[in-house]
Amino acid sequence: MTTGRTATRRQAGLTALYLGVFATLWFSVPKADPPLDTVLVVASVAALLTAVAGGVVVARARGADAPPRDRATDRRYLLVVVAEFAAAGLGAALLGLVGWSAFIPVLVSAVVGLHFLPLAPLLGDPLLRPLGLAVCLVALVGLVAGLVSSGLVPLLVGTGTGLLLLGHAFVALLRRPPENPVDHGLGAPAELRDRH
Repeated sequence: MTTGRTATRRQAGLTALYLGVFATLWFSVPKADPPLDTVLVVASVAALLTAVAGGVVVARARGADAPPRDRATDRRYLLVVVAEFAAAGLGAALLGLVGWSAFIPVLVSAVVGLHFLPLAPLLGDPLLRPLGLAVCLVALVGLVAGLVSSGLVPLLVGTGTGLLLLGHAFVALLRRPPENPVDHGLGAPAELRDRH
């Protein structure tokens, strides 16, 4: 079975839309003093504008290149996403219970990074692998920094993860799909499958 899907404009738009929104959320994690707080606000606005641009691309491409769905891939996609949310939620709850809530951003960032790895072949986006590894590296840096000062964790992890997601969203908008996109039937739910 071929495990790849040629990028379409709709897919690129959904990538920018979803990752732009999530980047905005990550930029809200750190509580910074001036002038860094202004930088984070500017980054959040840039992420939101990228998300809006992605939404415009999706609206303009609606129905133009929607591929058929594959129920087996739908199930694998949903399994990965459910596992991501369960691991992040349960892990965050456990860290809070044992008094290590400062490390919740590290855990969530690591889970987010790891979830991109199995999604790369499902969504046919090979750039999700380096994105996932880079997000995991940010989590590792946050963990090491947190052992020195837990106050550094939100700043490093929130800003680092936000920048990586924003960068990937922006690149998705700039990538030019081939003239004749080919779909290999990897049909996660339309609104989810095309998110990357």
